[in-house]
Amino acid sequence: MDKTAIKKSNVSQGVRKIIVESDYSGQRLDNYLQRELKGVPKSRIYRIIRKGEVRINGKRVQASTRLAAGDKLRLPPVRKSIKSPARQIKLNLEKTIIYENNIIIVINKPPGIAVHGGSGISMGVIETLRANYPTKYSLELVHRLDRDTSGCLMIAKNRRYLKALQVALRSTSVINKHYRAIVHGNWPHRLGSIEAPIAKNVLSSGERISRVSESGKVAKTEFNVLARGAGLTLLAVKAITGRTHQIRVHCTYAKHPIVGDTKYGDSDEDKRLAQTLGFGRLLLHAERLEVPAIEDFPGFCVTAPQGETFSRILEDMSADNTKL
Repeated sequence: MDKTAIKKSNVSQGVRKIIVESDYSGQRLDNYLQRELKGVPKSRIYRIIRKGEVRINGKRVQASTRLAAGDKLRLPPVRKSIKSPARQIKLNLEKTIIYENNIIIVINKPPGIAVHGGSGISMGVIETLRANYPTKYSLELVHRLDRDTSGCLMIAKNRRYLKALQVALRSTSVINKHYRAIVHGNWPHRLGSIEAPIAKNVLSSGERISRVSESGKVAKTEFNVLARGAGLTLLAVKAITGRTHQIRVHCTYAKHPIVGDTKYGDSDEDKRLAQTLGFGRLLLHAERLEVPAIEDFPGFCVTAPQGETFSRILEDMSADNTKL
C-alpha cells in the first residue's frame, strides 16, 4: 500500500454545517470554535470569522457572538497546524492531573505556564488539553490562575457542570479556594483579613495591573500566619472574592509583598533573596479546593502538593527557627 494514501490531510474536507446543542447555549463563538477546530491556529479562527466565512443562521457574526441552542453554524474548510500542539509547549500535563472523573479535571499547574494562549503565548494549559483529549469532551477553564501561580486549576468536561461551577464561584461561600504564600517581613497576627476594593488599571506602557482603589470592586482576603523565618512569613490565604491578582495586590497593600512577585513586589529584596535562597518564581500556591455537591453533581476536595522550590524555601525558613 502507498504510505501517502493513508497520510492524513491537514485541511478539513469541505464546508461543515453544525446544529448547536443546548449544552453550548451562551458560549462565545470563538471559544466554541477552538474546541471544534482542533489543531487550527487561533489566528486562523479569528481570521475566518472576520472574513465572514463563519456564519450563524446564514448571517455574518463576530468572535464574541453568543451561541443559542439550535443555531445553524457554517464552517469553511480550514488548514490545521502541521506542528503538534502538544510539542509547542514542552509540558506533560498528564503528570500534573491530581483529580479526574467524567465531568472534571483538576491539575497541579506548574508555575510559569499560562492557563490559555494569547498575548504572544501560542499554547496554554487549555489548548494543550483540548488537543489531547477525545472530542466528546468539551473542555473549558472553570477559573483562572496567574501564569506564575502554581496549584489547583479546574477544567470542566461537561458544559452544564461548567455553568454550575461558575455560578457557585460568583458566591463568596460555596467553593473554598485555599492558598499558601510566602511574603516579605513579619506579617502581624492581628492582620487576619483585608477588605479593600480593587480596580483594574492600564499604565501608559499598556501594561494591565490591579490596585486598591475606592472606585474598585469589593475584595476580601483572609490570612493566617503559619510560620516565620529568614525575614519571611508563610501564610495560609483564603480568597473570599475573586478579583484579578487579588492576593498579590492585598499583600502589597499590607506592605508585605509576595516573594518573587515581579509585578507588585519588592524587586530589590527579591534580588537579594534570590542570591541567598535561590528561587526563580512567585511563591504563591493554590493548595486546596473544596467543592460541595452542586445540583446533581458530586462534591470533591483536592490538595495540590507544593513544588520543590516552595518546599526548599520553607526548609530555610524552618532552619532560621524564628518563633511565632
